[in-house]
Amino acid sequence: MTIIDIINKKRLRKELTREEIEFAINGYLDESIKDYQMSSLLMAIVLNGMTARETIDLTDIMIKSGDIIDLSKIDGIIVDKHSTGGVGDKVTLVLGPLLASLGIKIAKMSGRGLGHTGGTIDKLESIEGFNTKIDKEAFIKQVNDINIALVSQSGNLVPADKKLYALRDVTGTTESIPLIASSIMSKKIASGADIIMIDVKVGNGALMKTLKDAKELAKLMVRIGKAYRKPTICLITNMEEPLGYAIGNSLEVEEAINTLKGNGPSDLLEVVITLCSIIIGAVKKIPNNEAKNLLFKQLNNGEAYKKFEEMVTSQNGDINSIKISDKVFSIKSDKAGYINKIDALKLGEIAKMIGAGRNTLEDEIDYEVGLVLSKKVGDYVEEEEELVKVYLKDKDVSISQILECFKIDDELEPVPQLILDIIK
Repeated sequence: MTIIDIINKKRLRKELTREEIEFAINGYLDESIKDYQMSSLLMAIVLNGMTARETIDLTDIMIKSGDIIDLSKIDGIIVDKHSTGGVGDKVTLVLGPLLASLGIKIAKMSGRGLGHTGGTIDKLESIEGFNTKIDKEAFIKQVNDINIALVSQSGNLVPADKKLYALRDVTGTTESIPLIASSIMSKKIASGADIIMIDVKVGNGALMKTLKDAKELAKLMVRIGKAYRKPTICLITNMEEPLGYAIGNSLEVEEAINTLKGNGPSDLLEVVITLCSIIIGAVKKIPNNEAKNLLFKQLNNGEAYKKFEEMVTSQNGDINSIKISDKVFSIKSDKAGYINKIDALKLGEIAKMIGAGRNTLEDEIDYEVGLVLSKKVGDYVEEEEELVKVYLKDKDVSISQILECFKIDDELEPVPQLILDIIK
């Protein structure tokens, strides 16, 4: 068996055996298989796909390439939530404390943002002192004590995926549903939770551009979860415009805090409440309407925000230390009309350009910069009325570039649905 044989087999659209996939992954890890050879195999997979059986085998091999976290010392059913990435996506910051305030165990390992999408760890680290690198024993103790811990991923968690992901990012091989599914699910399963909840974003600002692809990805991840007896539920949500109003690390934390205090944007709230009610149904067997009433009660009585404060304190953060740039510019509309589209991808790229995001995982980001929308899709805007506030530090932004992100017309088009499907 050689890597050339395996590449040629996949190039000819044939199904690889587990042994062949294992040979390729382990060889790439021990560097007997070179970058250019693995790149060829990845491109053959992108072009010709993988069967469900191949994808499950790939997931299993990647899981076994590193540590598998044992969370059996945590009392109760453990929930992990993942998002496939979007613009303004601060759902985890609200969902985690909200569920924890109802006694549900949230043990989550999150990643950093890359490209136009933000990362939960970056947002949390905009809180001065917040420690995302607590050890396993402290992680387990914190979840047992206060029901929640949000930390960065372990250094040796699924190293095969880490190495493959880095290669895919620079070889044009990111857009493959089997590779995306195995990447996400290998990390989630290795992280040790009992129930996996995935927010699959679809649209202009997401990795999945079409509903068809989003559903295919969701179904494949649910199938992988079943193979490991890990109930996996996917909510497919629209990412044609940013979620909420804030884009940027500190700005998104502030918006999450406002949401936890019962004053959040309606779209963010809709995604959070839908996800949370599904999880409550799975864990506590509580009917959907009753679950939603419970969730709104926790937001309105201060218990959800109190749990967020408790988590921040437990991880050495100072809740009063969140800094936002005082160099603020107001971008005003150049015409009146209805906002029928807001380009999430372009706004995410602009946020990255001014320092809120990164091109590589080694890049430094500026927590204090970003954008806050003043209007959303479906709103009417007057000429010279504010569309967005831009928070800058040492980089400038083009006004015309921001205005191009907004499609403003005389007539209002139907506002796109936010929650598109639930797959489980």
